[in-house]
Amino acid sequence: MEAFAARLSALRDRALAAVRETADPTSLEQVEAAYLGRKGELRTLLGGIGGLPVEDRPRVGALANPIREDLERAIAQRRERLESIALEVRMAGERLDVTLPGRPLRRGSLHPLVETEREIARFFGRYGFVAYESPQVETDELNFQALNIPEDHPARDLWDTIYVEPLSVGGTDGAAETDGRFLLRPHTSPGQIRAMREMTPPIRVLTPGRCFRYEALDASHASEFFQVEGLMIDEGTSLAHLRGLLDEFAHAMFGAGRPTRFRPGYYPFTEPSVAFDIQCVVCDGAGCSACKRTGWMTILGAGMVHPVVLRNGGHDPERYQGFAFGMGVDRITMLRYGISDIRAFLANDLRFLERF
Repeated sequence: MEAFAARLSALRDRALAAVRETADPTSLEQVEAAYLGRKGELRTLLGGIGGLPVEDRPRVGALANPIREDLERAIAQRRERLESIALEVRMAGERLDVTLPGRPLRRGSLHPLVETEREIARFFGRYGFVAYESPQVETDELNFQALNIPEDHPARDLWDTIYVEPLSVGGTDGAAETDGRFLLRPHTSPGQIRAMREMTPPIRVLTPGRCFRYEALDASHASEFFQVEGLMIDEGTSLAHLRGLLDEFAHAMFGAGRPTRFRPGYYPFTEPSVAFDIQCVVCDGAGCSACKRTGWMTILGAGMVHPVVLRNGGHDPERYQGFAFGMGVDRITMLRYGISDIRAFLANDLRFLERF
């Protein structure tokens, strides 16, 4: 019995020493197999228990189990230590020099049309104007009739309108929501009628959005473009208020001190109507091909809201007055950045877009 116990103790000491001397996970696995494997020394030694007297066998088993547990614990601790050493070595080899310059990231930017539209909204937002979104598919009634453009009005020729099938724009079981024709809005003015019918004065709204017209694509025309229109309705509103606001807008967008002017214009939904011009941004008034030798460039149309339009919007023209203005975001952007071809905005050309 004592001899068998001595052999177990010697095996334990020899195995623990072998575990401590391992230098890598592979050698540790070999030691584990040599001592604790199916054909390992510990199992082989315990296989001789059958030659001991019956009364000694439980005592030998009680000695063997702690030895097995000691070896398993030592192997687990050594494995953890070897893995830690390997991680330290790998981290030392992969250490980054944070003083080295990094790779530059390609940063995106807003599309110039989006940036211009947001800048317009920020400017008028300082004066209390809020954005009002309206549908791109509109009714003939809101797009024309409510804006003082009846069915037989010659001003309808000013818009190359794209009409759509009524059954394609909502309603129950494909039926149109309202009677009348539907169209892709050629301007965002219908949003002003919607805003007037939903709000009570004082009203200050911007109606930005995408517009559509049946036009041939060239350097200055597109069948799809962006507009921002503004509307203010209150008691005592005058053309002087409109002029002061647009002067401030022109100076914010094109530089302080740039001369501006009103010219008589015509729009069915305003009376009087004006064209708002700024001094040519190319020649500063000297006269060039960009301004057709006039020294001036028109950037938007405006005027006092027609009494018929006020009434169609649900407000008494005897009590309230209002002004409206509208501009093409594409044109404002082209003038600000010296862009000569409107088609560049839709070309998805990174060489162009990376300029902004």
